[in-house]
Amino acid sequence: MSKPIIPSADEMKGSWKRHLGAAKVAWAELTEDELLRVEGRQDKLAGAIQERYAVTRDEADRQVKDFFAKLTS
Repeated sequence: MSKPIIPSADEMKGSWKRHLGAAKVAWAELTEDELLRVEGRQDKLAGAIQERYAVTRDEADRQVKDFFAKLTS
């Protein structure tokens, strides 16, 4: 079983708008403006999740990695 390939920051920035709907479902408390601002960057998205949902950075990073892995599977 191979590991999913996580898209690069440039790849995600280019296709991020296509994935906004899925991101809104995953993190309903983040506004569309907040999601647009992260531009598909995992570090920025994790920071927004950490702040909005009051979770640890490790938890936010895990959620983001899981989300991006599902996008590529």
